[in-house]
Amino acid sequence: MRLFILGLGYSARHFIRRFSGNFSHVAGTVRDPATRDDLVGIELHGFAGSRPADATVDLIREADILLVCIPPGSSGDPALAAFGDVLAEGCRKVIYLSTIGVYGDHAGGWVDESTPPQSSLDRARMRVAAEQAWTETVHGNVAILRLAGIYGPGRNALVTLHGGTARRIIKPGQVFNRIHVDDIASAIMAAINHRNGGTWNICDDEPAPPQDVIAYAAQLMGIAPPAEEAFATADMSAMARSFYASSARVSNAKLKRQLGVTLAYPTYRHGLDALWRDDELRK
Repeated sequence: MRLFILGLGYSARHFIRRFSGNFSHVAGTVRDPATRDDLVGIELHGFAGSRPADATVDLIREADILLVCIPPGSSGDPALAAFGDVLAEGCRKVIYLSTIGVYGDHAGGWVDESTPPQSSLDRARMRVAAEQAWTETVHGNVAILRLAGIYGPGRNALVTLHGGTARRIIKPGQVFNRIHVDDIASAIMAAINHRNGGTWNICDDEPAPPQDVIAYAAQLMGIAPPAEEAFATADMSAMARSFYASSARVSNAKLKRQLGVTLAYPTYRHGLDALWRDDELRK
């Protein structure tokens, strides 16, 4: 299989590290290939939303699998705008990385893939529109993976505590969902191998208050957690505050049932335990 990745970000890079051997050729886009010497073995193409090079278009045309990691913007989906014509041709599997943010606020109640998207946030509504546009463009042969909050090596509560930026914001009843980047990689590979398209939530088994995650990481590190701060009076950016506008427990039952994924890190405790054992912060 020939794989092309639109947007070689954090999740895509971890996927390639684990599964590049499953593909005969791997290529992908970054904003400026000249600045990326950390992606050995991947054929890099520049793409920042403008007109793509002919060579990039040709590789997408030849790809068997397209992994899409570029988010939509205020003017729509830049990848569809640039490559929509070629994507409408032929037959290829598309894996589109979306977000569980599309479900909006359910006051901590459970949601699954049958729950209609209802977010009031513009960025979530743009995601819903992008999901629909990709499904229509590639004639339904698209796996939509709605990701929870991503953590993993270099991006986790241990790192924020070490860097002095961790906070324990307390909003009663608030829960967040999360997923380890290695489990995202497993879900992507399972979706590639799945015969049909569809929509799956990619999250772990235990939605939890964000302050609990910070407290557990501090316990592992043997340090005192940061002081609690009331959400109502906490000094936060508008973007950071907007994440607290939604509270829902997201089910991953369909991920396990249809794609057969067994999570390596079913809770944040499993993930943080492994990161603490392996992380260079301990050295």
